[in-house]
Amino acid sequence: MRIVAFGASTSSTSINKALATYAAQQVEGAEVQVLDINNYDVPMFSEDKEKEIGQAEGAQQFLADLAEADAIVVSYAEHNGYYPAAYKNLFDWASRIDRSVFQNKPVVYLATSPGPGGAQTVLAAAVASAPYFGAEVKASVSVPSFYDNFDFETGSINNPEIAAEIKQAVSQLA
Repeated sequence: MRIVAFGASTSSTSINKALATYAAQQVEGAEVQVLDINNYDVPMFSEDKEKEIGQAEGAQQFLADLAEADAIVVSYAEHNGYYPAAYKNLFDWASRIDRSVFQNKPVVYLATSPGPGGAQTVLAAAVASAPYFGAEVKASVSVPSFYDNFDFETGSINNPEIAAEIKQAVSQLA
């Protein structure tokens, strides 16, 4: 099984990228490819820009990379209760090429934040909109207080209950 994982964040120290990577690695025998959304250069979306350039190359590559997956793990960062602007912009470009951005693949949606809310608002929005964008959501997990629940030295969740919840979630991708 080939899993593509990414954090919907452009931070070089993204806790969501760390969470998505950890979660995908919990699937035994899976080949995991971790994407960095910084690698998909797209201009700010507008209909005028789309008329000018057509399909943004970065969005085309993002869709091609997702197409290589048997399953997808995404962890959403939350900015003011919603997707970060850079991820939303990439997603908008990709959805103009193929509305089924996630290509009817099984996905696990995650979200985390430094605080106790665990980015639950953006996670709920992502889960609610998933059927419109070709995501077959198998499970979703919010991880609160990331820095209290993740060990950066080992790259793993140190809270046994959360670790079990994530392992159970990603086991549904098989």
